[in-house]
Amino acid sequence: MISHKIQVQEKDSGKRIDILAVAETGITRSQIQRLIKNGFLLVNNKTVSQNYRVKAGDFIVLTAEDKKQEHLIAEAIPVEILYMDEHLVVVNKPSGMVVYPAAGHNRGTLINALLCHCKKLEAPGGPLRPGVVHRLDKDTSGVMVVALDSAAYYNLAEQFKQRTINRRYVALIYGNPKDNSGQISLAIGRSETDRKKMSTRVRRGKEALTIWKVIERFRRASLIEAKLRTGRTHQIRVHFSSIGHPVLGDCTYGKKIEIETKERGKLTFPRQMLHAESLGFIHPVTGEYLEFHSPMPDDMEERIKQLRG
Repeated sequence: MISHKIQVQEKDSGKRIDILAVAETGITRSQIQRLIKNGFLLVNNKTVSQNYRVKAGDFIVLTAEDKKQEHLIAEAIPVEILYMDEHLVVVNKPSGMVVYPAAGHNRGTLINALLCHCKKLEAPGGPLRPGVVHRLDKDTSGVMVVALDSAAYYNLAEQFKQRTINRRYVALIYGNPKDNSGQISLAIGRSETDRKKMSTRVRRGKEALTIWKVIERFRRASLIEAKLRTGRTHQIRVHFSSIGHPVLGDCTYGKKIEIETKERGKLTFPRQMLHAESLGFIHPVTGEYLEFHSPMPDDMEERIKQLRG
């Protein structure tokens, strides 16, 4: 058995017990809720419901069966570091790289690489995803920040929560939107027909807002800029698919992996054409505003040249 002991801080007062336990232990929310239901999570030596709101000073003890103790392994994998100090690291994540170990991806992740480059990852977030305050999908490239200590982790997490982080994405989407700019404000939740996917067609979704504009139009595609005002799972991919303009190469939402061009015949897209171009935030310790940029990756540049003919 493995035991987690958590002393609730003032900044976490009011959070749901299951959400706080996920952040502090790295155990999935469904597993946490099961442990609460079965009496394996105690607050001040008493059982609670999964929607219990914690208070500053609460002492939480969670006991779980340690079937397979997992440890993060440092791997000497090349990764482009845009900035690093003792509190955080900013990287340019390539497409095809998973952010942290999970089922089916135990090695070769960004966090495995950062453990080697940074020597230590001491921020909260769980044993296999320390310091991860946001993530990019495996096939999405671009700028990411990872916390290296607790102070940076909680400060950055709060900036994401308060929506003060500046995030700009560029994407190639199918077709040509009617307008040159706009916003998509459809709520997003877990699909009711396929639990591995997210959807806007749900009874109880979470607020999601994407602001976009067209950068360049092609005959059957468009290059767009998207700025996130919320951070829902697969938000850009789900939102553009929902309005009939899915991200090209996205095999999950829209499945537009090839289009017919007049000049070159069929043009294929081997991965989703989505790139996190810039990320701006307040440094958790110095208070300085920092902004980092990543140039468009070669595969997207090449497809744009081909679309231009």
